[in-house]
Amino acid sequence: MKALVYNGPGQRSWRDMPDPVIEDPEDAIVRVDAVTICGTDLHILKGDVPSVQEGRILGHEAVGTITAAGAGVRGVAVGDRVLISCITSCGRCEYCRQGRYGQCLGGGGWILGHLIDGTQAEQVRVPFADRSVYKLPDNVGDESALLLADILPTAYEVGTLNGRVRPGDTVVIVGAGPIGLAAITTSKLFSPSYIIVVDMAEPRRKAALDLGADLAIGPDENVAAAVREMSNGLGADVAIEAVGIPATFELCTEVIRPGGTVANVGVHGAPATLHLEDLWIKDVTITTGLVDTATTPRLLSMLAAGRLAMPGLITHRFGLDEMQDAYDVFSRAGETGALKIALFTEQGMEPETHAT
Repeated sequence: MKALVYNGPGQRSWRDMPDPVIEDPEDAIVRVDAVTICGTDLHILKGDVPSVQEGRILGHEAVGTITAAGAGVRGVAVGDRVLISCITSCGRCEYCRQGRYGQCLGGGGWILGHLIDGTQAEQVRVPFADRSVYKLPDNVGDESALLLADILPTAYEVGTLNGRVRPGDTVVIVGAGPIGLAAITTSKLFSPSYIIVVDMAEPRRKAALDLGADLAIGPDENVAAAVREMSNGLGADVAIEAVGIPATFELCTEVIRPGGTVANVGVHGAPATLHLEDLWIKDVTITTGLVDTATTPRLLSMLAAGRLAMPGLITHRFGLDEMQDAYDVFSRAGETGALKIALFTEQGMEPETHAT
């Protein structure tokens, strides 16, 4: 099969790799029908995730069709169309019993495209298939389902829920990439009074406004003053960091009000300064987290019911064999305007049947 392979920092190749096979009774083999590229994949290519070894097939988000299943798989079967979650769960360890699947001790967690071969390929082996893939309703198309593999549960769990967004809140989201834009949608589920988005790219600010943000501004503007003006001088109730660089995290701590919550979602590859000399007296809560995908069934139900939509988020579409071109476009998002990219095989090109 063909696959996108990490060859060390700054190096990747689209090349032949061995077809995956069942290695454990709980495995499933999935033919990839649609796949996407994550900002985390770019972090890996930069060398920010040293646990990823050379020769690894990248990718942790996909929709596909089960072509083989181990004897221990009971919840899904050959022929089922499924969402492949970015998180794999053994279902048995202490953390999985708590619903913290991202911290799985039994061989799961974030392993696809990280510790084992991932989804940016024609086929993928998915361990613990009963708890790591989700059968898709007929009215949810591949393109919409891709958003549930990572970005929507990440924005919802690590951003909105960790940030404790409540009705009437002022929410600041720093970063209007796919995760930041998804955080707009998931924050709106809790009826905040205002959502303010900060991003340096004008196309992304426009996308934020299109998705329902009340204000979108650049980081070179007086962000703290704008936030105070929209919050009766108090500051943000919730600040969601969705970039992963020191400046954006520090901006979140500058705009948060006493008693507020800073929810860090971004993947950081460098240290950030924590200004405790300012924060110690402000009763501020700072949260971090890796997505658990415990909310994926809930989000999938909402998507199928037409209660969750992110129109316009996928800006570029490619065939699966155009993976290298897709990476080039996504890695130059400031020039290309790319938000989220989808790649399809012929099997995954059926038109969307859902309104999203």
